[in-house]
Formats: sequence, C-alpha cells, structure tokens
Amino acid sequence: MMQFREIAKGLKFPEGPIAMPDGSVVLVEIARGTLTRVGTNGKTEVIADLGGGPNGAALGPDGAVYVCNNGGFHYGEAAGLLVPGDRSRNYSGGRIERVELDTGRVDVLYTECSGHKLNAPNDIVFDSNGGFWFTDFGHDHDRVSDRGAVYYARPDGSLIREVIFPVHRPNGIGLSADEKTLYVAETFTCRLWAFPVSAPGDVDMPSTPLALQPLFCSPTFKFFDSLGVDGAGNICVASLVDGGITVISPRDGSLVEMVSTDDPLTTNICFGGHDLKTAYITLSGTGRLVACDWPRGGLKLNFLNT
Repeated sequence: MMQFREIAKGLKFPEGPIAMPDGSVVLVEIARGTLTRVGTNGKTEVIADLGGGPNGAALGPDGAVYVCNNGGFHYGEAAGLLVPGDRSRNYSGGRIERVELDTGRVDVLYTECSGHKLNAPNDIVFDSNGGFWFTDFGHDHDRVSDRGAVYYARPDGSLIREVIFPVHRPNGIGLSADEKTLYVAETFTCRLWAFPVSAPGDVDMPSTPLALQPLFCSPTFKFFDSLGVDGAGNICVASLVDGGITVISPRDGSLVEMVSTDDPLTTNICFGGHDLKTAYITLSGTGRLVACDWPRGGLKLNFLNT
C-alpha cells in the first residue's frame, strides 16, 4: 500500500497539477473556477480567477500556464463527495486560456476550430516543438451528449487543428518519451488509446475505424480520467469509481499495478521532487492534493525544469 501525505485540503475539485521547480504545485480548482498555487507549507494562493471550469493545465515554452477550460459543470454532493454532472446552467463556453504566473493576466487563445465551437477542453500536453495536444471531452446537456475530439494547437494563437474525431469522451492525454506515441484515455469506455505520431500535430490512423484497437481496456468497472507517464514509459491513468492510479505498460498494454486511494474521484497525477519520484495526486471528490513516493521517477515534461 502506498503511503500518502496530505499536502492541501479544502480545494474545490482540484485537477491539472503541475509540480513547479520551487516545490509548489500549481493546479486548477474546477468548481471554484481558479488557477491556484499550493505552497510547500500547504497554503493556497489564487493566481487567476478564470471562471467556467478550468480543467487540464500545462506549463508552456514561454513560462505561462495553458489551461483547458470546459466552460463549467453543474456540481452536487453525494456521500460527502463533490460530484460533477451535466453542463452548468451558467456555461461560459469551452476555451483554451493562457495565464501569466507572475501577473495573473488571462488571455483566451481558442474558442473554436474551423467554425466548430470547443465544447469542454479537458487535458493538455506540450510536445518538444512547442505545440500542444488537447482533448475536448464534451458535455451532457438536456437530452444531448457532445461528441469528443483531439486537437493540436500552437501557443501563439496561430494554429488549431482537429486531429482525431470522433472520440468518446476523451479525457487524459500524454506523450511517450520519444514523442512517437500519443496516449488518449476515454472516460466511460475505460479505454486507453495509443496513436502513432507521424509529425507534430499528425497521427497515423488506419484506413477503417474497424482496425482501431485500444492499448488497454479495463476488465473492471471504473472510469478513466487524466494521466501522466512515468520514467519507465508506463501510462499512469487516474481512475474514478475504483479510485486510484491504473498503471499500464506501453509495450503490451498489460496492467502493471493499481495504486488505490481513498477517493473514488481520483482525477490526475504529476511528478516532481528529487529525480521526479514524488507523485502528486488530485483527490477531487474530497478536495485534496496528496503526495507519495513513486517507485519509478516520472517522465520529465517539456518546458518544466523540475
């Protein structure tokens, strides 16, 4: 059993953690609508009030944080947990935002692609070329469910491309160390996809959807959320219902291990500390950020000098 250390509590559905070089963790509070810094002493400081539903976050090549904003979910409580539901009545539109850490200035980069509005951007990862991949999860609203997609964009606002469509509720996204594989986790199907990257912003797709095969599909009932990649190349997918981190081998899609937590809404993982062997995990239902000693160092992210 992993031994978890509580770093912060009282957060409003935390997600998108970034382990910063100074030991702090920058994350979003989706239900609060903020980008927040958690200090090494556990104290929190709001960097920017974004509104909507800030979701995934990543540090870009210019030192700013890029945020996937889903526009807002409706939240309720069940068994002492804060639980997201359908699209908020105050839905403000899906978007990609850029936040300056030193000033808190917020700029909206993208709200649409080729005339199609972004519905609920969810998670994000930068490649070494300075572009970023992100998922659009979509929303349930009224009697409608949005179809999801995977996009590629540049941080200067000059390019956004829809690369994979449709995808059923795409959530976590990440790259292999050599950036030749793009990993995408689907929430409700609990499938992990591995798409061959042919060039920055491009993937090789089979000629027919019938040829698509997931790298992993869970045999037990759980939902997949966001993900991180460790130094051994394993894909560490935060898992809902059966709360914890599902660790999957990139070689054959086998289950390496399941690291359980005490929160059925375990939403994300990132790596920091010495040799990137500290895993920071967001326990969103109970509003906590916890840490543990991970058996393998994490994969160093682009533009983050941890």
